[in-house]
Formats: sequence, C-alpha cells, structure tokens
Amino acid sequence: MPIEILMPALSPTMEEGTLAKWLVKEGDTVSSGDLLAEIETDKATMEFEAVEDGVVGKILVPEGSEGVQVNAVIAILLEDGESADDIGSAAPAAAPAAAPAEAPKAQKTPASSAPAPSAPVSSDGNRIFASPLARRIAADKGIDLATLKGSGPRGRIVKADVEGASAAPAAAKAPASVSAAPAAKTAPMASGPEADTVLRMYADRDFEEVALDGMRKTIAARLTEAKQSIPHFYLRRDIKLDALLAFRSQLNKQLEKRGAKLSVNDFIIKACALALQEVPDANAVWASDRILKLKPSDVAVAVAIEGGLFTPVLKDAEMKSLSALSAEMKDLAARARDRKLAPHEYQGGSFAISNLGMFGIDNFDAVINPPHGAILAVGAGAKKPVFDEDGQISVATVMSVTLSVDHRVIDGALGAQLLQSIVDNLENPMAMLA
Repeated sequence: MPIEILMPALSPTMEEGTLAKWLVKEGDTVSSGDLLAEIETDKATMEFEAVEDGVVGKILVPEGSEGVQVNAVIAILLEDGESADDIGSAAPAAAPAAAPAEAPKAQKTPASSAPAPSAPVSSDGNRIFASPLARRIAADKGIDLATLKGSGPRGRIVKADVEGASAAPAAAKAPASVSAAPAAKTAPMASGPEADTVLRMYADRDFEEVALDGMRKTIAARLTEAKQSIPHFYLRRDIKLDALLAFRSQLNKQLEKRGAKLSVNDFIIKACALALQEVPDANAVWASDRILKLKPSDVAVAVAIEGGLFTPVLKDAEMKSLSALSAEMKDLAARARDRKLAPHEYQGGSFAISNLGMFGIDNFDAVINPPHGAILAVGAGAKKPVFDEDGQISVATVMSVTLSVDHRVIDGALGAQLLQSIVDNLENPMAMLA
C-alpha cells in the first residue's frame, strides 16, 4: 500500500515550515536513511530522511512551498510491486493543529487510511504526547495511551511503544468537555498601522517591498512580546580591561602551537558563567506562574546572521576551559550562519550575551530573550582617563556593559550582585582559571 511521507516537526513548537528543496525526484528509488528534502523553519534548515524503502511515486508539495503544516502529506512512497496507479487521488492533508512535535522523520501510514485520532488527553485533562501513527495503532488495538510511557523525544509515545504494548480495553475516557490543548499561537506582530495604510502613505515614493521570512516574523513577534510583557530594568557598569588584555595576550602565545586563539568574548562568556554560579539566585528563568532556578550555567550568545540572529547556548559553561568555550563558540557561530543548528542548540539557557563592541558601539540596551532572566549588552573597549587607587589620573581600556534584567525574576540588589561578580571576574581574569 502506498506510504504517505509527512511534513516533519523539527522543534517542539514548530507548526509549519518551508519545503526548501527536494533532494529526490519522482521515480527515484530510496532506502531507509536516504535524504529526501531540506526543510526550513524560522531558525534552521535541516535535512530529513526516509525511514522506509521504496520508490518516490508522487511529490505533492513542490519545493519552495511556504507555510506547509506539520504532518501534512508532502509525497507518496511506493513499495515493491506498486505503481503510480495505486496512488489514486492522494492529496496533501493538513494534520490536526494540536499535533505535537516529533523528530524530523517521515511517518509510514497507509495513504487510504483514516486520519489519526486527535491528540488525546489524560483523565486529569493533561495532553498526552503521541505521534499520529501511534495514536492510530493504539485506537486499532484498543490501547489507552495514558497507560504507556513514551520512548520518543521528550517522552513522546511513538510507534514502537504502542506495538510493544499488550492490547487491553481503554480506560474510561475523559469527559467530552475536555479537549486537546490548542496549538500554541504565534505572538502578535509588532503593533502599528496596517500594511495597506503604510503602502498608501508611501505610494508616491520609490521603494522595494521585502516579504517577511519565518525568522523575521518570529523575531518581530518574540521581541514585541518581550518588550510588552517583561518588566525590564537596566544596570550599567564600566569594566577595566587592561589586566584581561594582557592575560589574553599571554595565553594566546602559549596556545599558538595548538592553533587556538582566545577572544575577549570568550572571557566574557566564562565570566558570566562563573557569576551565575557565584550568585545562584540570579541563574533563573521565568515560567509563567513560577521561577526555575538552574543549577548549571547555560549561557546563550547572540550571533548575527543574514536576515536575523541566533542565540546558540553554551551548556555547562562554568565547567569548560576558555579554549573549550572558544572552540565550541566558533563551531556554533559557523553553523548558525549556515542555519545548520539543531533546535536543542539554540533553545534554553538562563542568561544571554549580546556583544556589539566589534561594531564600535559604546553601549546599548539589549532586549531580554524569554524566558531568560537577564541579558548582558557589551560595548567596545576604548582608552579613557580614569582615577587610580591613589587618586591620580591614568589611562585605561574601559568597556561599558548594560545588564537588562527581568524584574519578575531578579530584583535590583540581586541584579547588582550579579553584575558586580561579572565585573570582578573580568577585571581579575586569572582567578577564572582557579
């Protein structure tokens, strides 16, 4: 029977994506593990592969198609002995909006079978995460999904979990009034005049209209939400960098034979990671009705790419050496610019760093990336007159930083302690190696 190839979910929040490129064509023979297509989300371009052997019978969604819903049928795979005549009138079928995310794999489902049951809920109203195929098999076998433990990503119930379970009558269903949780909605776009109003305003001017891609839409929505919903406050400090610059030069000479070179940003990452350990109450995120205090220092670093930015996360940064942080950051930044990061590499963290010093920016205020508790905006280091301990004027390399803080998570005094710890680490860099 023909096999439907479905639009994969590449992250837990993905609802739709762009089918950027087909890597196969109709008539091609494919084996399990062969790459089928490149899928773009708002953040990344990822390849996804076949999980079944067969022949590509029909491509239903052309490459370049935007807004393809997760679990929509994008192609039909034929098994041995089947021909294009067996496909019938197969056409893309949008998946239920509440379908949860799963790993980027095609799912095997008979093209003529009925749609998978809608996302189930447990007796207490909590949604049960299961793939459409797992739900269909469970319904056929009379298995209550609430009795199973999922082995898929984030505990999701997948085909193997259901096939390995014994058939049994399903437990009493939840009341009809309990329905699946609605799909997460994208935050509203930035407020302002309607597009038609703006177009009329500039009708007599020469301009180029630039359509918003998925990344730019997400940036607009998330930052609008952040500025409207997060009570930001800002703490500013100047940091003397002379000791750090001298220490960095000394280390780089020793690392030269290993082909490694530390940047000032590597020291900033390490300083922030250690500061989060020294002020643990500030190593926290906002979770709607509670605060989560993290144990490790997972530090996100903003990386500018064409058309937007990524914030890859350096996990357990407090445990890593400067050279390890440097190598990891270079790798993440390179893959971010190629949009090759996996979702788990740019999601999470409790704290972020945005450094515009290399562009000559003296100081700025960064917008917090929810659910983070804070973000450090880093400006350029510059020679400035300062007073030394004896009250004499001297010249030092000074870098201005601003800590943007979510007041729901971190109060003023706690934020000041965190920033003081960052300053101490950067002005006494040797201590970071202790």
